[in-house]
Amino acid sequence: MARKYGRKASQKVRQVMRERKRGTLRMGRSGKKVTSRKQAIAIGLSEARRAGAKVPRRRRKKS
Repeated sequence: MARKYGRKASQKVRQVMRERKRGTLRMGRSGKKVTSRKQAIAIGLSEARRAGAKVPRRRRKKS
C-alpha cells in the first residue's frame, strides 16, 4: 500500500509544530498566534500542498 503523505509533507508539519511550540506560528490574514495543535497541522499540510508535496486533497464540507 502506498504512503498517503510524502516525506516533504511530514518535514513541513514537523517544522510548523516547532514554530507553534516556540510561539512564533501565526495564522494567515489575522496574524494571530496559533495555539491549537490541529490548526498547526492544518497549516503545515496546506503549506506542503502549495510546495508541491504529496498530500491528499482537502475534504469538502458537507452542506
